[in-house]
Parts: sequence; structure tokens; C-alpha cells
Amino acid sequence: MMTIARNLQRDGVAVTVFGRQIESLREWFPGVETGGDLLVGDLAATLAGFDTVIQMHHEKPFAGLEQFHPRVIFLDHICRVRSHESMADRLARFCHDELRLTSAHKCNGMTAPAGLQHRKNPLRVAIHPTASTADKCWLPERFIRLAIRLRALGYSPEFVVAPQERADWIHIERFGLTLPELGSLDNVAAWVFESGWFIGNDSGIGHLASSLHIPTLSLFMRRGIARTWRPDWGAGQVLIGSTYLPTGFLKERYWKYMLSVRQVSRAFEQMRATLHFA
Repeated sequence: MMTIARNLQRDGVAVTVFGRQIESLREWFPGVETGGDLLVGDLAATLAGFDTVIQMHHEKPFAGLEQFHPRVIFLDHICRVRSHESMADRLARFCHDELRLTSAHKCNGMTAPAGLQHRKNPLRVAIHPTASTADKCWLPERFIRLAIRLRALGYSPEFVVAPQERADWIHIERFGLTLPELGSLDNVAAWVFESGWFIGNDSGIGHLASSLHIPTLSLFMRRGIARTWRPDWGAGQVLIGSTYLPTGFLKERYWKYMLSVRQVSRAFEQMRATLHFA
């Protein structure tokens, strides 16, 4: 959504973005007005000062949002349209075609605060083994085996999970693997920005890494989902786990079993060789 905010702002429109994630990352989007999560009870009063309200999905985070403001734009149609474009490109096209912003671009304006060094740790591979739903997650034990394999190749794999997920992953330290305690999302962003590489499921942290131009390998259950939701701000690749499974049901249920550690490791090495990074 920051792609839309960035394009509107470049065209001289005053924009405020609400949500706890953007509030945590406010220093990474200089010049953008931000606010925390909105409460239903405050919607009418808060939104009254705006000419237009934009929400990605019709039913979330607020169902019936049009009851609280006379001009609401929903973006569900962008998600559903048949297209080979990523969401990043679709949002830029929406800005150009529907908001009439002639110089629209998919750049979201994310900028690292002073004092951080891009890819400071070129051999550090940030591994994100979780996602918003369990069906998006590759098998935990294979993430561990992948990390051990990467370590043997000379990389420094480190896992990143949300604070509430930490208890489920602390056992990886028995294998000599690292699970840094990063805390807030802005600390995660700083850590990812100074990492050399990223490997993870279809998740928000993958988009964060891509926005920070960290080479990103993303694991997806289905090709159609990957086509739409692949991280597409920086260099990266996607790996589909269900290529040889015949039906949607089988793809979603068994993709994580079909995707081997060797396949992911090979895809990572191919990405590294293609990008000519350290």
C-alpha cells in the first residue's frame, strides 16, 4: 500500500497511512504521515478530515467502511484480475490508470535510516520460516536442514520470527543455529537491511526484504499465487513447490512435501550466481 501512498505524495497529495506496522516503520518512510491502528469507534471522526479513503480489501481490516466515509476505494479487483503482473506492478498501474497519476511507479519510497549499511553482512542469510497461515509454510525441519547446508557452504544462516513465535523455534539453537531476538518491526527491518540474502515463505517479511533490495528467494505453494504476490521491488526469485501436482487441492496440501532441501539450496545458489553478489 505504500506504493500508492508514495505515488500520491509525489503528485502533491497529502497522505496519512494508518496501522501498527507502518507506525513501527515510520522512520523508514520519511515525510509520510503515519498513525497507529484505527478503532471502529473512532473511524467516523478520524476519517472525516480526509477526502478519500483507500483500503486494500472490502472486508478487512474494516467491514462496511463505506458507512463511515462517503468516498472509499477498495482494491479487491486488483487482487482478482487475471494478470501476469505482480501486485507491486498492479498497484503502480492502478495509480496511473485509476488515480490518473501519470508518472506512477512501483517504488514505495522505503529508505533506511542513517547509520545502517546495506548488506553489511554479505554472508548472512535471513531465514523466515513462518507466515500468516500454516498452509503457506514449508516444513520446519527442512528449513533447519537448509540452514545447516548453507552453513556448510560458508554462509551464516539466521532465523527471524515474531516474538510470539519464538518459543516454537528456540530449539534450533541445539543445532548451533542463530535465532536473534529482534523485537519490533523496525529492528527486524534494520537486521534484514544489513543481511546479505533472504529465504522465506510467502510472507510480509519477504516483501520487506525485497523493498530493501535484499536478494530474495520466496517459497510458494502455487504458481498463480506466486505470480500475483511475489516480492517485486528488488532482485529475487520464487520457487514453486507444487509444479508436478495435478489439482488445486493436492497443490495446497502437499506442496511443502514436494519441495526438497536440495531444490531450495540449488535455487539459492543459482540466484546468487545470477546476481553476481558476494
